[in-house]
Amino acid sequence: MAKSEFRSGDDKPRIEINKSTKTPFWQSPEFNLILFLIFVMLSFQYWGQVQEGRRVEMPYSEFLQHVEKKEVAEAVITDKAIIGTLKEVDPKTGRPKRFITVPLIWNQELAEKLAKNGVEYKVRIGDNWLSNFFFNWVLPFGILFLIWGWIAKSMGPLNKGFLNIGNRVHVHPEEGPKVTFDDVAGYDDVKQELRETVDFLKDPKRIAELGGRAPKGVLLVGPPGTGKTLFARAVAGEAGVPFFNISGSEFIEMFVGVGAARVRELFEEARKAAPCIIFIDEIDAIGRSRGAGPVMGGHDEREQTLNQLLTEMDGFDSSTGVVVMAATNRPEILDQALLRSGRFDRRIPVDRPDLTTREAILKLYARRMKLAPDVDLRVVAARTPGFVGADLENICNEAAIFALRDNRNQVEMRDFEAAIDRVIAGPEARSRALSAEEKHRVAVHESGHTLVAVAVPTGEPVHRVTIIPRAIGALGFTLQLPVEEKLLSTVEEMKDQIAILLGGRAAEALVLGSISSGASNDLEKATDIARNMVTRLGMTEELGPVVWGKVQQLQYLSSAQSVEERNYSEATAQAIDAAVKALVEEGQQRAREILERCRPVLERLAAELEEKENLSGEDVQRIAGECAGHDQVAD
Repeated sequence: MAKSEFRSGDDKPRIEINKSTKTPFWQSPEFNLILFLIFVMLSFQYWGQVQEGRRVEMPYSEFLQHVEKKEVAEAVITDKAIIGTLKEVDPKTGRPKRFITVPLIWNQELAEKLAKNGVEYKVRIGDNWLSNFFFNWVLPFGILFLIWGWIAKSMGPLNKGFLNIGNRVHVHPEEGPKVTFDDVAGYDDVKQELRETVDFLKDPKRIAELGGRAPKGVLLVGPPGTGKTLFARAVAGEAGVPFFNISGSEFIEMFVGVGAARVRELFEEARKAAPCIIFIDEIDAIGRSRGAGPVMGGHDEREQTLNQLLTEMDGFDSSTGVVVMAATNRPEILDQALLRSGRFDRRIPVDRPDLTTREAILKLYARRMKLAPDVDLRVVAARTPGFVGADLENICNEAAIFALRDNRNQVEMRDFEAAIDRVIAGPEARSRALSAEEKHRVAVHESGHTLVAVAVPTGEPVHRVTIIPRAIGALGFTLQLPVEEKLLSTVEEMKDQIAILLGGRAAEALVLGSISSGASNDLEKATDIARNMVTRLGMTEELGPVVWGKVQQLQYLSSAQSVEERNYSEATAQAIDAAVKALVEEGQQRAREILERCRPVLERLAAELEEKENLSGEDVQRIAGECAGHDQVAD
C-alpha cells in the first residue's frame, strides 16, 4: 500500500571486431601431430596384442617337460615371463610353435637345465624398456607439451606470451556501423563538451596554432546506464577515427606486471593508429586510490598497472591525436594522480536525463515500434523520473511484450502503463487473492492517499490508483505525475507530501476504526522527510537554520548508504526527535481533517476503486474533484 518510488542505462549493443584472428585448434598442426602420436600409440598396442595372440600360453610344468625332451628351440627370459619357440612346426602356419609361460622363479638351476638340453636363451631384465619408455614418458609429456604450446601460441608470440593484449583490444573499423551524436537523444550539454574533442581529433594542429594544448584525457562520470560508452563511440564516429575499447578489469591478472605490459602495448597500438580514441570502461577497476583499502605492498598488480597508465599518459604528445576517454560511476575512489591536469583533466558529468531528454530517448526507441495513436510519449516520460536510457529501453521492450501477449499488432498506451508498473512495482500477482475485508481496507487506504493529494495546495495530479497486488509485496499504490520537474522543494511542498503519505493511515482509522501494518512504508518515508527538514534543511524555528550531524555519502551519484556522524549534544538530540514527531503528527492531523470534511467523497472513491481495482486520473477527478482546495489549514 506504499506509494511507488522511481528508480533508475543507455548503451546500445556494440559491435566489436577482434584485431587478431584465431585458427581453430582442430585445424592447427599441433592437433594433427597429437592425433598422429595417438595413432602410433594405438598401433603399437594393437601390434603387441596381435603378437601376444599368436603365442600359446603354456603351463610351467609343461615347459619343463619340453625342455627335458629337447623340444625347445629358443627362449627369452624376462622378469615377468618366458617367451620362446618349439622345434615342432605348426601345421596351420608352417612356422615353429610359439609359447609363453610364467616361471616360478629364475634361478641357476633353470639356467643349467636350459644349457644342458641345448636351448638357446636370452635374459632381459625389464620387458621392452624402449616401449615402456615411449608410452610412459615420451608420449604423455609430448602431448602435454604440444597442448601448452598451442595455448601459448593462441595468446600471442613467444616473446610476448600471455602478456599480449591483442585478443583484448577491440577496434571499431570505419567501414562498420558508426554511432554519431544523432544516435544519442538529448544531452545537448554533454554533446557540446564532446564536440570540442571531435574537432581536435579531426584537426589536431588547429589548437596548437592558438597556443593551446589539447586535452589528453576525458573522464565521463555518471550513474550506470546513462550512455557513457555510447558517447565515447559517438565521438569516434563523429571524428571518423579508430576506437580502441577495453575494460579496466581486463588489465588485471594473477601475475604482477601483466597489466602494465598490456597498457604499454595498448598505447603502442594507439600511436600507430593515431588519430584515435582509447576508451577505458570502468576505470575504477585499475584507478582506485592507492591509499584506499588494505595495503597490498608496493608491487601489487593494480598499483603497477595504474603507475604504467600514468606514465603513458605523461609520455605521449597530445599533438599526435590520441585521446584517452574513460568512464566510471565511482569517481570518489579514483586516485588523485589520475585527475590532475595533463591526465584526465576534463571531467564531463553524464547525469540522469530530465523530462525533455527522456522524451527524446523514448522517441528514439519508438522508431522501431508500431505505436497506436493513443500513445503519448510525453506522459510516459513524465511517469519515469529518475530513469536512465537503459531503463527506458526496457520500458519499450516490456510494452511490446504486453502487446504481443494480447495478440495485437500495435503497442498501445495501456501497454506502456503496464510496463512502467511492472518495472517500478514488479509484476502483478493476481494469484495472491485478498479476502473481502483486506480488499476493502486496501481500497480505503489508497483512497485516503488520493483524496489528500487532490485537496492539498501543492499536491501533484493523481495519474492512477490501483489495488492489484504486486509480486514485490505492495498491495496497491497511488501514482502522481509532476506537472514539471523541480530541483527544489519548499517547506509547504514537503509538509503537503507528509500529509499525503499519512492519508492512507488516517483513512483507515476514520472509516474502519483501526489501523494496519500497510502504512509502514508511508511512515518511514514521512519520517525521513521530517528528519531532513529538521537536521539538514533548517526548516524549523525550534532548532533554527543549523545543520545537525555530518553525513558522509559512500557512493557518488547513487542512492548508496550514508554514514551520519553525530556532532550535537543529548539535549539537541531530544529536541530533534521532538521536532520530527511534531511535523509527522501535524501531517497526520491535516490528513484526518481533510478526510473528515470529504467523508462522503472518500467512501464513494473507495467503493469504486474496490469494484474496478484501477482508477485513472480522469476517474479520480470526476469523483474527488469537488474536494480540490479543501485543505483550509495549509501553511
